Amino acid sequence: MKRVILITALLLASATTFISCRDTEKETTVIREVEVERTTPVEKREGILERSAKKVDEKVNKEIDEEIDRIGDDN
Repeated sequence: MKRVILITALLLASATTFISCRDTEKETTVIREVEVERTTPVEKREGILERSAKKVDEKVNKEIDEEIDRIGDDN
């Protein structure tokens, strides 16, 4: 009799552990894709290399103009 009660208690305990660990609620993830129209045109963004190249180019052009002014125009 003790053996039957012990086996029944073990079966009941193991059954409750399997049942209680079940995930009953399902999570749902909703992903929405939205397309947006822009009324203003999008500017083309320049990278750091382009911006620094413009600054260097301006400085070089300025130095070239100063050198031409110093030498004088032969035309």
